[in-house]
Amino acid sequence: MINKRKPELLLPAGGPDTLDAALRYGADAVYMGGEFFSLRAKARNFSPEEMAESIVRAHSQGVRVYVTANIMAHNADLNEAAAYFREMKNMPETPDAVLIADPGMFDICRENWPEAVIHISTQANNTNYSSCNFWYRQGARRIVVGRELSLKEISQIRENIPDDMEIEAFVHGAMCISYSGRCLLSAYMTGRDSNRGACTHPCRWKYYVTEETRPGEYMPVEESERGTFVFSSRDLCMIDHLPDMINAGIDSLKVEGRMKNPLYVASVARTYRCAIDDYFESPEKYEERKEWYLDQISMTTFRPYGTGFFYGNPEAGGQIYDGTSYESKAVYLGSLESTEKMPCDYEGENDTSVSFIQKNKFSVGDKIEVMKPDGTNLKAVAVKMYDQEGNEVSSCPHASVLVRAVLRTGSEAALPEAGDVLRKCNEK
Repeated sequence: MINKRKPELLLPAGGPDTLDAALRYGADAVYMGGEFFSLRAKARNFSPEEMAESIVRAHSQGVRVYVTANIMAHNADLNEAAAYFREMKNMPETPDAVLIADPGMFDICRENWPEAVIHISTQANNTNYSSCNFWYRQGARRIVVGRELSLKEISQIRENIPDDMEIEAFVHGAMCISYSGRCLLSAYMTGRDSNRGACTHPCRWKYYVTEETRPGEYMPVEESERGTFVFSSRDLCMIDHLPDMINAGIDSLKVEGRMKNPLYVASVARTYRCAIDDYFESPEKYEERKEWYLDQISMTTFRPYGTGFFYGNPEAGGQIYDGTSYESKAVYLGSLESTEKMPCDYEGENDTSVSFIQKNKFSVGDKIEVMKPDGTNLKAVAVKMYDQEGNEVSSCPHASVLVRAVLRTGSEAALPEAGDVLRKCNEK
């Protein structure tokens, strides 16, 4: 057993479905947004009633809940913000912390919810220990450090702030081209302000060069077989560098992705949960399982992985902009809502009837995997399938409809259970 403080694993909850995945697959804490004041306005997010219910449910499972209120507020936002903080204060169980970036929002929260624990968002550009100490003196108890920092710089911050000031840092997910998310590109090109939660992600678009005397003639800037994406950076992935993050003094390992689906949340949560637990059981075990971590963390949709700024500036090989478009190694089929073991006299010994809202097409005979929270994947085949009217069908081509299927899992001792995520791995 190593003599280090075990970091919190913090997962995104963009809506009730991804919250379910985070809770089931290993989160210590989740962060979510309400209908306003969040930097992910396009996410599903949570109504006040859903948020209150979700906090109670998460707490019942020992999981903390942090609510984002990290927009850069305008005058018109302030009165509603005060009401929003009062609403959270009066919930049956209050959030464990609220994330804030704007000093004005900080004061409004303090005035309307004095007991609130406040975390300072990465949107506040926290890149040195002096600013961290400033926020500590105001009453904040956690800083989400800027993504532009190296691990060496984070270590220096740890050495120069109070012991009870926590450090949160991103460990996985999409990276932004702008300084701690302070971007004007979306507002300039589409009128939608990323600093108020409405980013349209122009950095992910395909771009060409044109010359003014040759309109309509598009010349590639730098092109791969997938197109030209000159602003789009690699995704961050530190699954095989966790000891360095722990040694830097990071208290909370944060996963980006409130716009992602439950397959992403389940895959990332489960893999990091296993890796953290393995490392604290035995560093040797962690080293031995790195290949499995890297395989499982890729079983979703992602851009090629990199290490961001943690080991230096972009030229050091981490934060790379090299024509990175999405890869997909697995397809999300759905999350099981109910399961029932088939009768003993049924034709298959380990057949299970499952019901779920189907998200992508699959057919009778397809080989799929059932993700279990402990890291195992049940190999399964759909041997029968029924539509929502109860008619037997050979495939389910239409998304977001209720499907019942009979899954055959062979001789495994474990069986599919409610909450398990189904995926179909792409052919290699």
